[in-house]
Amino acid sequence: MKEIAKRYIKDTDITKEEWIELLGCAEDPDTVQGLAKEAVRIRKQYYGEKVYVRGLIEFTNYCKNDCYYCGIRRGNLHACRYRLRKEEILDCCREGYQLGFRTFVLQGGEDRWFTDERMAEIIRAIRETYPDCAITLSIGERSKESYRLFRQAGADRYLLRHETANERHYGTLHPSSMSLAVRKQCLHDLRELGYQVGAGFMVGSPGQTLNCLAEDLMFLKELKPHMVGIGPFIPHHDTIFAKEPAGSVSMTLYLLSLIRILLPQVLLPATTALGTLDPKGREKGLSVGANVVMPNLSPVQNRKQYDLYDNKICTGEEAAECLVCLAQRVQRVGYHLVHERGDAYGIEKEPIL
Repeated sequence: MKEIAKRYIKDTDITKEEWIELLGCAEDPDTVQGLAKEAVRIRKQYYGEKVYVRGLIEFTNYCKNDCYYCGIRRGNLHACRYRLRKEEILDCCREGYQLGFRTFVLQGGEDRWFTDERMAEIIRAIRETYPDCAITLSIGERSKESYRLFRQAGADRYLLRHETANERHYGTLHPSSMSLAVRKQCLHDLRELGYQVGAGFMVGSPGQTLNCLAEDLMFLKELKPHMVGIGPFIPHHDTIFAKEPAGSVSMTLYLLSLIRILLPQVLLPATTALGTLDPKGREKGLSVGANVVMPNLSPVQNRKQYDLYDNKICTGEEAAECLVCLAQRVQRVGYHLVHERGDAYGIEKEPIL
């Protein structure tokens, strides 16, 4: 194992230059295996052999933003748009609850139709019907007062991937109307309001360098999120990055190990994107430190329409209806699915401010 990796295991407080050196070791088998072994040891220390399962409900693919990499961006006129009604969202929750899910993740584009009041009404309905479940939101940038309203309505967690912590790189991926400073402020607002907060980034996105990744990891160390979602970049045919190469599965796995060591108690998903590029991608993710999977609870007819990137898997064993199949796959790599809320280790009920 490289010397920098040995130092990292003992002390994650390293400089940006050392981060870049460590990231450059991603092709060294001894380093990769050594860090994965340490990541698994830490993961088992806090979470044992549990893999938490979340029910993903992709309730709208309308979005006001025009992020250059995203298949549901505003400017994609070929996207087949849909919105779920409150009753349809509650139907997804009912089905998920019967299947054993105790966390529902409401994910959507930044859809102006879902005003603060409409979102709060949906959250309250889920909270009243399923008081023992966690409610996670992933609906982008909103004001602090909006986040406060959702928290008061019953939301527990919020996923907001920062995508890149490098200002120049952020401008490569997003139009000038969007700001990295605003994205970071949203994450800090969410933490202040008592959410369990999730950040994250794409691996191998256009223009990304080891310097960018080093800044991502440094930002995660500063933010200390409860969850981190990373996955390989996958191009979409209706974006300007259609012909860009996909991100590396091996680099994604390496980063999962680094993040587990950096944030020992973090909730770390083995993402759909990982499973899209590699049929055993999620199992590999679990084998290097991940401990969450997110099967799809969305209506079957809408799953293909939530088209963030090409060839996204949305039926079969990654679907909520085949939890038995998924459980068997998880078991084959030495873990087991659990039907619990699955809060971050040591989390206490946060005050609603």
